Amino acid sequence: MRTHYCGLVDEALIDHPVTLCGWVDTRRDHGGVVFLDLRDHEGIVQIVVDPDNAGAYAALAGVGYEWCLRVEGTVRRRVSVNERVRSGRVEVAATRIEVLNAARDLPFALHENPSEETRLAYRYLDLRRPEMQRMLRTRTRLVQALRRHLDAAGFQDIETPILTKATPEGARDYLVPSRVHAGQFFALPQSPQLFKQLLMMAGFDRYYQIARCFRDEDLRSDRQPEFTQLDMEFAFVDERAVQDCVETLIRSVLREVAGIELADPFPRMTWAEAMRRYGSDKPDLRIALELVDIADAVRHVEFKVFADPANDPAGRVAALRVPGAAALTRRELDLLGEYAGKFGARGLAWMKVEALARGREGVSSPVTKFLDDAALAQVLRLTGAADGDLLLFGAGPWKTVSDFMGALRLRLGRERGLVDNAWRPLWVTDFPMFEHDAAAGRYVALHHPFTAPRVDDVAALRADPAHAVSRGYDMVLNGNEIGGGSIRIHRPDLQSTVFDLLGIEPAEAEAKFGFLLTALRHGAPPHGGIAFGIDRIAALIVGTDSIRDVIAFPKTTSAQCLLTGAPSAVADAQLGELHVRVIATPAD
Repeated sequence: MRTHYCGLVDEALIDHPVTLCGWVDTRRDHGGVVFLDLRDHEGIVQIVVDPDNAGAYAALAGVGYEWCLRVEGTVRRRVSVNERVRSGRVEVAATRIEVLNAARDLPFALHENPSEETRLAYRYLDLRRPEMQRMLRTRTRLVQALRRHLDAAGFQDIETPILTKATPEGARDYLVPSRVHAGQFFALPQSPQLFKQLLMMAGFDRYYQIARCFRDEDLRSDRQPEFTQLDMEFAFVDERAVQDCVETLIRSVLREVAGIELADPFPRMTWAEAMRRYGSDKPDLRIALELVDIADAVRHVEFKVFADPANDPAGRVAALRVPGAAALTRRELDLLGEYAGKFGARGLAWMKVEALARGREGVSSPVTKFLDDAALAQVLRLTGAADGDLLLFGAGPWKTVSDFMGALRLRLGRERGLVDNAWRPLWVTDFPMFEHDAAAGRYVALHHPFTAPRVDDVAALRADPAHAVSRGYDMVLNGNEIGGGSIRIHRPDLQSTVFDLLGIEPAEAEAKFGFLLTALRHGAPPHGGIAFGIDRIAALIVGTDSIRDVIAFPKTTSAQCLLTGAPSAVADAQLGELHVRVIATPAD
């Protein structure tokens, strides 16, 4: 149907005939001569239709924006050059125009900025926009580069099941009723985790898969109910072997796809240090602001808001110095307090440093009166305060303070232009093995229940699970966790112990994970792996805040497809075949 792509027509084709297909991007009528910009996925070329060419000219009757055309013509040099596009030095003199399809009553023009709901409802139109074409094509190049590098490194691309067993230990499963086995269900995989471990036990040594995964969880801009990850697993490895391999992979691929240069090697930081310095297990190192613990300075003060958590082993008193922010108004400070409250803060204390040399007289704060001279001086020294700085204070339970002070660090870093224009990768290691769920009254796995503890002695693990450190690791880039993995448990006694500590009774463990426990008894090798979020990496590369922009047909934050109307009701007859009955929920 066509000989060339619109965006690839250039001076090498002058005086050559071409046949092009695409959409009308613009139409301009100049004294009888009609100019069209014809667009396809490679770009735009100018079409010129002269009245002397009666057939082509007549075919343009009624043709407008986004009409789909086929154009035959000859390439010639353009009088007015457009250096912004590859085809900007040439144009196509049309000899024949065929209307392939009209476009009427468009819900929006491609150069407009409609609501996201409108974009998703007419996603096929949204995807015609050059910016969306650029982002999706970049994602394609990313996946292609990953495959090339992994194939060359001896990894085997192996598919794992989509219909599998429900083993809910993290997010909720999407369940699929079985027609053949009445009352029983498959689950869509949250990840290929157990199957890739079984592949290591089967002797495949190095596995990868561009895997589709499904999680029925609350959504955000960086989450979708179905998503794509690069899944990898290695046999006979330790943490450093996995990390070194995938670090080289990510560094090489980002350089190839987007010209991004990453540090070599990536810096490393333990989970404890990341939380202490940044209040986050995925710190954005482009922001130089750091949290400072000041508990030692305020343990003795009469101000219980500071003193109580300072003397509590589970508490924290932290300060954040924001250079030059003493000029913030009281209203702006109140808004920061409201923002911190979204992350659990019960209040936000502050101090403006106006003239450090004047000591107590040189600072302004509602809490200064509660601090003696020694405590005040130590706080100013520990934070490195200077004239014009703002100090923010968080006090309370350790995790709560870390969370809201970390969130404030990010917000203020962005609002005050303190984010470096750079790419800052990081390995975060040595995560806690468990965290205690007070509501459930039991421990839960911080990564997943197949992550190995750093100390693999069963008795030691049982003696102090609260302080157990895992062999988990995350790759972080500019404050985004792009990959997470661990060394796995390869001994059946240790895996059973972890299940027990997580409150999974032996009978339940056998019902859910019996096939894994059996496999571990059959000579399972030490193994580990990692998974990378393809959607997140692509979003970072193209510079968008939402992974929906790099997914062809994403769901909304309420897990709906506005294009097709999914999810939708199903006929009773079809439900009957699946042995399923819908129970209506009472109206609120």
